[in-house]
Amino acid sequence: MNLQGVQQSRLVQRKTFSAAKADSDFAKIRISASGESEIPIVLVPRASLICAFAVNVPSGPYVLYQKWHKNMGKLNPGVIWFWPAWNRISHIVTRATITYNAPTRNCPTADNVMVNVDLSLTFRIGPDIDAATHFVYKMGAHRLDELLSAESEESIRGLVFSVTHDRVNDLREEFALGMLATLNGKVAPYGIQVMNVKITDVKLPQELQTRLERTTAFKTKMGEQEKTHENRIRVLQDGATKDLETIRKGNARKIQEIVVERKRYEIERREMEEKARGDARVEEVKAMSYADVALKKAKGDDQVQRVGAQQNAEALLKNAQVNCQRMKIEAEKSANVMVKESEAKLKVSESQAGSMIARAEAEAEGAEALAEKRRYELEWARLDVMKKIAQNGRKFITGDAGEAILNDLVPDRS
Repeated sequence: MNLQGVQQSRLVQRKTFSAAKADSDFAKIRISASGESEIPIVLVPRASLICAFAVNVPSGPYVLYQKWHKNMGKLNPGVIWFWPAWNRISHIVTRATITYNAPTRNCPTADNVMVNVDLSLTFRIGPDIDAATHFVYKMGAHRLDELLSAESEESIRGLVFSVTHDRVNDLREEFALGMLATLNGKVAPYGIQVMNVKITDVKLPQELQTRLERTTAFKTKMGEQEKTHENRIRVLQDGATKDLETIRKGNARKIQEIVVERKRYEIERREMEEKARGDARVEEVKAMSYADVALKKAKGDDQVQRVGAQQNAEALLKNAQVNCQRMKIEAEKSANVMVKESEAKLKVSESQAGSMIARAEAEAEGAEALAEKRRYELEWARLDVMKKIAQNGRKFITGDAGEAILNDLVPDRS
C-alpha cells in the first residue's frame, strides 16, 4: 500500500528454484497488488525428487537443512555431490540488516487533529545459527511482519494521542528509545535484534499545515516588530540615560556643596563644644573646691562627735564599774552570811546523826530480847485462834489440812 509516497513494508517467505540464487532472490523487492513492498527474509529451495547431482550451499545467509523432515541444524557452505532426496535444504535465512517501513495514517492527537507518521526501523536475524533456527521454527516471516506492524502502529497512535498537534515533532527521540526497548523485549527470544527505530516524518493535515505556516510567518513578523520596538525602547533608554546622567551630575554638585556646608557646621560645632568643655571645667573646679571645704567641715564635725561620744562612753563605763564594785561587795557579804548559816546547820545535822547512831546501837543490843518477846506474843495469838476453833463444835477435817491443824493443837514437845 502506497501512502503518499511511503510504501508499507511486508516481510515474506519465498520459494526459490536453487539455493545458489539466494543472494539475488533476497535482493528482489517486489511491489504487491496492494502497493506494499515485499521484503524476502526467508527462502525455501525446491526439493529434489530422488537425488540431487550437486547442491551449491551459499556462504552468506544462514542455511538450515532437514533429514527425513527433521531439523538437523546448520549446513556448511560449499558443494555437496550426489545428495539423496531425504536430505534437503529447509530454510535460507538472510544475514542482512532489514529496513522496515511502517507508516501510520490518521492518528488523532490529544486535541483531535489527524496526523500521518512515517516510522522506519532496522533489524537483523542473528547473531548465530541458533537464533536463525528459533526465528524460523518459532516466529516466521509472516508473524514477524504482523508483530512489527501491530506494535509500531499501536505505539505511534498511543504516542500521538498523548500530546497536542504542536508537540508531535518534539517526541521523536523519546518515542524512538522507548519503542526500541519495547520491540527488543518482545522479539529477542525469537532470534531477532532490533537495531534502530526512527520517525522519519510527521505530517499534519494540509489546511492545518498552511495555517501553521501562516502562524509561523506571523510570528516571524511579530519578531521583527518586537525587534523594532526594542530598538525604539533602546533609543528612549539611551535618552533617558543621558538625562539621568545630567541629573546625577547636578545632584553630585549639590551634594558637594552640602558636604562643604556640613564641614563648616561641624567646625563651628567643635568650637562651641570646646568652649562648653572649658566652661564645664571651670564649674567643675569650683564644685570640687566647694566639695573639699564641705568635706573638711564634715570631717571636723565628725571628730567632735567622736570625742564627745568617747567622753560619754568613758563616763558610762566609770558608772558601770562603780555599780559593779558595789554589787560585788554586797554579794560577798551575803555569801559570807550564807556560809556561816550553812556551817551552823552542818553542825546541827552532825549532832542529830550522832544521836540516831547511838539509838540504833542501843536497839541493836536489845534486839535478841525483843525477838523473844515477839515470839511469845505470836504463840499466844495462835493459841487463841485454836481455842476459837475448838469451841465451835465438832469438825471433820481430813488430809494434809487436818494433820496440820492437829499438829498445831498438839504441839511437839520434843
